[in-house]
Amino acid sequence: MSDRVIPIAEARYQPLPLPEPRALEYRAQPVDLRARPMHDLRISVTDRCNFRCTYCMPKEVFGRDYPFLPQSSLLSFEEITRLAQAFVRLGVRKLRLTGGEPLLRKQLDRLVSQLAQISTPEGGALDLTLTTNGSLLERHARALRDAGLGRVTVSLDALDDAIFKRMNDADYPVADVLRGIDAALAAGLTGLKVNMVVQRGVNDAQVIPMAQHFRGTGVTLRFIEYMDVGSTNGWRMNEVLPSRELIERLSSVWPIEPLNRDYRGEVAERWRYVDGAGEIGVISSVTQAFCGDCTRARLSTEGRLYLCLFAQQGYDLRELVRDARVTPEQLSDTVAAIWAARRDNYSELRSANSASGQKIEMSYIGG
Repeated sequence: MSDRVIPIAEARYQPLPLPEPRALEYRAQPVDLRARPMHDLRISVTDRCNFRCTYCMPKEVFGRDYPFLPQSSLLSFEEITRLAQAFVRLGVRKLRLTGGEPLLRKQLDRLVSQLAQISTPEGGALDLTLTTNGSLLERHARALRDAGLGRVTVSLDALDDAIFKRMNDADYPVADVLRGIDAALAAGLTGLKVNMVVQRGVNDAQVIPMAQHFRGTGVTLRFIEYMDVGSTNGWRMNEVLPSRELIERLSSVWPIEPLNRDYRGEVAERWRYVDGAGEIGVISSVTQAFCGDCTRARLSTEGRLYLCLFAQQGYDLRELVRDARVTPEQLSDTVAAIWAARRDNYSELRSANSASGQKIEMSYIGG
C-alpha cells in the first residue's frame, strides 16, 4: 500500500481491514454466515445530487460547503467494470447504478455500455438497471437504453407540486420527473418502477393520488416506509406509515390481492389490482424486516464495499482494483472472504441501542 494524503471527504468513514482472500470454485456462490448468497450489487457512481430531499440529503447538512468526494477519489468506469466482473463471478446477477443522483456522472452511458457486455459464467445476460430522481432522465433515457440499460426506477414522492418541492427542497417540479418517465418508456425501458417514500404527516395524503395516476400505465408504483438511514435525516418512528396501514388505505379504494415474490431477496412485497389495472409494491424495512433473505452488496463511489444499507463501516477495494498485480481471481477471492464473514441484520435488531452510532448516509452508497 502506498502512502497518500486522504481527502477529508474520504476520512468520514474509516474502512475495515481486508480479510485474507478465500479461494473458491467460481461456479459456486459463496454464502454468508446466515446462508445468504450474493445476488444484487448496487454501484454508487457519485455522492452528489441535485435534490436535497429532507429524508436523505437535508440542506442544513449537505449545504454549499459540504465536502463531497473529489474526482480523483472516484472509481473510473473501467475500475467499476473490473469490480463488477469480480462480483458476477461470485453469483451476482443484478447490477443497479445509483448515487447520489447517478445521471450527474458525465458520460454514464459509457459505463452502461461496459457493464452490458458482462455476461454470467453460463453466458447469460445480467439485469442492468438504474435508480434516478428523474429530473435529468428526459435528456439521457435514449442514450442509456441504446447503451444497454435494461430497466429504470424513478423516485417520486408526490404529484402535488408544493409537497414535492418541499420534500426535494431544490425547487424541482413534478413535471420534470413525469417527462423523464415518459421519455424512459418511449425509449423502450420496460418494467419501469416508481418509488415513493411515504412519511406520515408529510406526503401520506398523496398515496391515493399517486396510485390513481399510475394505475393502468404499466408502471409499478412501490411505497417505501420512511427509514432511519444515515445519521442526518432526523428519523422518528411516529413518522413511519406502516405498510399494513397503507395497504388498507389502497384496498378501501381498489381491491388488491398479494402476489408471490419473483426471487429470493426481493425486498418489495408485491400486490396487484383485482381489476387488472396493474401492480404495486410495498417495502417494509422498518415494520417487517427482511434481513433473513438480504442478498445485496453495495459499492460506494470510491470503491468501498458495504454489506448493509445501515452499515457503519465498509471494506476498501479501490487499492486492490488499481493494483495491476491483482488478478481477477484474487479480486473475487477477497470479495468472497468478505461476504463469507457477513452476518448483518440491522433491521431485525433495530432498537434504541442498535440504532445508535454513525450509520453511512444513503446518498453515499445508494438506497
